[in-house]
Amino acid sequence: MEEHQRSSSSAKPFSKINGKVVIISEGQSAPGNSLLLRICSCTEDTPAESGEGKFSEEAYLRNGESNNFHGMKTTTYKVKFQVKPDFGIPGALVIKSQHKQKLFLQSATLEIINQNIHFNCNSWIYPFKNTNADRIFFSNTSYLPNQTPSGLRGLRRRELEQLRGNSTGERKEWDRIYDYDCYNDLGNPDKGREHARPVLGGYLYPYPRRVRTGRPRSNQDPLTESRPEKGKLDIYVPSDEQLSPKKLSELISNAVQATVHFLIPQTVQKGSRSFSSFEETSSIFSGKRSQVVEKWVKETLKKMVPDKLYKEVIHASKKTPLKLPLPQIIAENQLAWLDDQEFGRQTLAGINPTHIKRLKDFPPKSKSGVSSSITISHIEHSLDGVPFQEARGTMVILDHHDYLMPFLSIINRKGACVYASRTILYSRSDGTLKPLAIELSLPGCSCGKQQINRVFVPASEGTEAALWQLAKAHVAANDTVYHQLISHWLKTHAVVEPFIIATRRQLSEMHPIHRLLDPHFKDTMHINALARSILINSGGILEKILFSGEISMELSSKLYKEWRFDEQALPADLLKRGLVHSDPNSPTGVELLFDYPYAVDGLDVWTAIKTWVTDFCSIFYKDDDSVEADSELKAWWREIRTVGHGDKSNSPWYEMTTCSNLVQILTILIWITSGLHAVVNFGQYAYAGYPLNRPGLCQKFIPEEGTFEFAEFLKDPDQYYLKMLPEKFEMSIGVALAEVLSRHTSDELYLGQRPSEWTANEEVQQKFEKFNEELQKIEKKIKARNRNPELKNRQGPAKIPYNLLYPGTSNIGSKEGITGKGIPNSISI
Repeated sequence: MEEHQRSSSSAKPFSKINGKVVIISEGQSAPGNSLLLRICSCTEDTPAESGEGKFSEEAYLRNGESNNFHGMKTTTYKVKFQVKPDFGIPGALVIKSQHKQKLFLQSATLEIINQNIHFNCNSWIYPFKNTNADRIFFSNTSYLPNQTPSGLRGLRRRELEQLRGNSTGERKEWDRIYDYDCYNDLGNPDKGREHARPVLGGYLYPYPRRVRTGRPRSNQDPLTESRPEKGKLDIYVPSDEQLSPKKLSELISNAVQATVHFLIPQTVQKGSRSFSSFEETSSIFSGKRSQVVEKWVKETLKKMVPDKLYKEVIHASKKTPLKLPLPQIIAENQLAWLDDQEFGRQTLAGINPTHIKRLKDFPPKSKSGVSSSITISHIEHSLDGVPFQEARGTMVILDHHDYLMPFLSIINRKGACVYASRTILYSRSDGTLKPLAIELSLPGCSCGKQQINRVFVPASEGTEAALWQLAKAHVAANDTVYHQLISHWLKTHAVVEPFIIATRRQLSEMHPIHRLLDPHFKDTMHINALARSILINSGGILEKILFSGEISMELSSKLYKEWRFDEQALPADLLKRGLVHSDPNSPTGVELLFDYPYAVDGLDVWTAIKTWVTDFCSIFYKDDDSVEADSELKAWWREIRTVGHGDKSNSPWYEMTTCSNLVQILTILIWITSGLHAVVNFGQYAYAGYPLNRPGLCQKFIPEEGTFEFAEFLKDPDQYYLKMLPEKFEMSIGVALAEVLSRHTSDELYLGQRPSEWTANEEVQQKFEKFNEELQKIEKKIKARNRNPELKNRQGPAKIPYNLLYPGTSNIGSKEGITGKGIPNSISI
């Protein structure tokens, strides 16, 4: 009997596959035998049944060797899998953790005779007792659904089912479940009626969806989700979307340093709420500081941030913080921000260059058909001798009128002093934009008085020049609010989250489009969750520093009604705004009308992205029929349109029927997450770091002749200007926020960079290298443009080179800090 067993065993001998597994430690004990690993073959084991592949025997980690990787302890373990001779090629790694703590699995590699099979994991492994599910990782070989090796079909289905969940229950830290919810967690009605906020998402307040957390409803409002315990920053995001421990620590450290620096300089004196001179405003960057945090600063800050962060700020206030650089807007010339040419340049190359548009009608009209009060006589003396009709064709408008007017009565009742503005500029012969007139409007009263309009024009000296500077400050406040709430938050952070959720739910990890998009989603959901905790929530930082206050997100919802995905393509956006001509002979299909740094650099980057996406898709999709046949891709696109952006389901969307449409959709998405976000985010400290250049609110209207305020203004125009701006505390918080958001983190990956071995496809690797080379060419072009003295909008009076679309393809990790350079792959801050 024993001889028979031995002969049977020898008839079916086991082969061995060696491998290595890399785990990043956070002080955990070694996993030892508590991690059970199996590999699954691409070959189906029982074709007549479930489509599951052949599995190896269970294996364990052993012989760990540790080293330091980017400041983190990494341990490489050996592992040996026993498989049958007909096992075939491994395609998946299945792990069951019986360890007491979570572990971060960076990668795994299997050594086959003539090749290595790589698994680019980068994921937390939680104990099985918490998750009640094995973790599945697929090798870095990509397959369309109908091309999936038979042995992996079952695991492909199972993994997606696990990620979708069942839309019930409160999410826990270890969950990897992606489903949708409205923005019903911004208010906190249990704290008081003043903290109630409308639910965003639905008919009344359309909005993109966020990831569902499943927290209980508040006691006072069954539509509103309860807030986490005070002081907690750990709002649920799926475990694979969490910031790395190193990055989270770095982010909190940056926030503490910035807050301490700006909240307790010598200029903060008890009872002194505004600056006394322009020179004094620059002193907040000097590094001089008091050892005492004033009581009013403490109390105000404590209401705004979680307890943990507040305690760290107060603790850090006893130490000497790092001296921060002067914002670039005042580094070369402290008065450059007052220059009209610099004012015009920032509409083209500042941090909100996406709102200016061609002036179609003169005088401009509101959507209701009501004409502006600006007349030819207001502007003709500023046209440098050019006849009005000749200059008319080059005029542009920065329009913050129509969307603000319905909200002004509410905003101004809350203590702010806000106008809706229209600013007309024209392109001079040297390419610079010259402001011609600013119209500031207020709604009429309930007694039937019509809308109040005041028009201001440039002046070089005297009272008119001082009034003109006040008018520009009000325009800057309008533009700041639009930038933060719409250009930055809504049009990048918020609109992208549904794409991330749908990608995880509908596109398998082994789907080529999932692999293409994955680096462009890094950290976004966690950053958005932190924003809901600190920035955009009731009583949050944006409500404190922006004139829109508690209606900020309601205003954002109104502008989402006008958002269309197809118009987010850069060429389409420029055409809609009338700033380019259609040109079928151009690679982008458009031709620029004047020196517009954002558009010039942006179109180069857009073209490079589109070429890369076209090359990538052509490898996997040979024709339109292959797009139509991709079941996962169709489900992905359907869910984005009908659920993630379900409130916009009736607006125009591309049909997922052709290769060209697929390329356009993916190019838009990658452009939003990389180039567009870099433009509206990383220049914030350079420009908004000096709050006089970009205030977030105004506390005084522009005085009218014959009033007490006008007499006060005439006595000291500069002091009136400073009193019109936010108080020191709000200014300081705004500057600290700009400093934190402008920082590149040490682990950032930039456009053209990816982790090694992200794909096994050599043709894809070659096309990606071609993409990287094109980005390097763009870098050289940008450097040359910035050196060209004829391109006056590249630097302007403030001498700030336009680098916000400089790709930054080399030197991974070397751009940490406030550099203004580099396009990160994703919305990761």
